[in-house]
Amino acid sequence: VQLQASGGGLVQAGGSLRLSCAASGRTFSTYAMGWFRQAPGKEREFVSGINPSGSVSRFTDSVKGRFTISRDNAKNTVYLQMNSLKTEDTAVYYCAASRRGIYSDRAFYDYWGQGTQVTVSS
Repeated sequence: VQLQASGGGLVQAGGSLRLSCAASGRTFSTYAMGWFRQAPGKEREFVSGINPSGSVSRFTDSVKGRFTISRDNAKNTVYLQMNSLKTEDTAVYYCAASRRGIYSDRAFYDYWGQGTQVTVSS
């Protein structure tokens, strides 16, 4: 599975962005998908995840109520809608695929995209 993340950019605090992650291959619908982020000087952290069917999702506490995750298995794409962005959301965002389910531990993810930069200005 190859993953291509896109949709990052520069936005003012309070604004919105939608990230997309397009996957190659015919097995996308069998993978749980996750979004992680890494700010400068910090560890890569779990942001959100969604199960293969799209019926279950998880979020880290700091983005609950502001971010939503969805997927379109017909298009082999997972989305992260980010609203009410804060300066602390600034990071490189990565999508990842897991055969094992939604986990916050990046060790459970088998494939990673290249990352897309999100910068939130004050």
